[in-house]
Amino acid sequence: MRVVFAGTPDFAATALKTLIEAGHHLVGVYTQPDRPAGRGRKLLPSPVKQVALETDIPVFQPESLKTPEAQQQLADLKPDVMVVAAYGLILPAAVLDIPGLGCLNIHASLLPRWRGAAPIQRAIAAGDEETGITIMQMDEGLDTGAMLLRVATPIEADDTGGSLHDRLATMGGEAIIEALAGLVEGQLVAEPQDEAEACYARKLSKEEGHLDWQRPAAELERLIRAFNPWPGTYTELDGERVRIHGARALPDNSDQPAGTVLRRERDGIDVACGTGTLRIERVQLPGTRAQSVSDLINGGKPVLMPGQELH
Repeated sequence: MRVVFAGTPDFAATALKTLIEAGHHLVGVYTQPDRPAGRGRKLLPSPVKQVALETDIPVFQPESLKTPEAQQQLADLKPDVMVVAAYGLILPAAVLDIPGLGCLNIHASLLPRWRGAAPIQRAIAAGDEETGITIMQMDEGLDTGAMLLRVATPIEADDTGGSLHDRLATMGGEAIIEALAGLVEGQLVAEPQDEAEACYARKLSKEEGHLDWQRPAAELERLIRAFNPWPGTYTELDGERVRIHGARALPDNSDQPAGTVLRRERDGIDVACGTGTLRIERVQLPGTRAQSVSDLINGGKPVLMPGQELH
């Protein structure tokens, strides 16, 4: 088959590498235009573009796929199938109709749960016990197409957004290889999604990382794991932002106001929550790197002391 791939971030680059290693005939790669990044704001290629350039696959970076020119460019590649993973651009109906076997999307959830931009983090934050990869036949809706293949994985108690992302990226590559084989052999059965079970994983924002100490400790622990490494979570102490990189929920309740530091020992800093207690184990003070609470205490700085209030 003549395969066109469309994707942008690391999650998609992993799938592209898997397709290349499996020997699929990649006739073109679509990715978003280079964006400024880093302190110098230099234009940097996406992870997907980097993989494509390393393997001499033609790269296309249109600002939109809605123009006749962009659609003709794709049609000229004569793709049998288009594989899409976290591309970031809308595929209009005219594009969906170009590949003879349609467009397959690698989505990082067990659809119809967590359609949208941030399914990995939303699954952890919500306390889901499992998630997975869905290979979906794309239509004009937002992750609403018929499901062709689903592969599940448990969400472990110590999973972060980063660890689950990496596991699902690998699973996504394996799943699309299986799906393409089934497509060729005519063995895939399209299963419509149950709209009654659908929910939306809205895009992440840095503001969501502000910890509300009125919430239960278990919810805050999940949020800290979900938003690690990005966008991160934080609290305010004396007008300064303290980033929280690791914590665990304890069942102990306190009669102190939510946000009050209850205890500061080498194994963690305990903070009263709306329900339960959150033990902070890894922090980052302004102008410093992330460190364990033990290292913080060794540094001798009198912050996050019992009786102080976090906001």
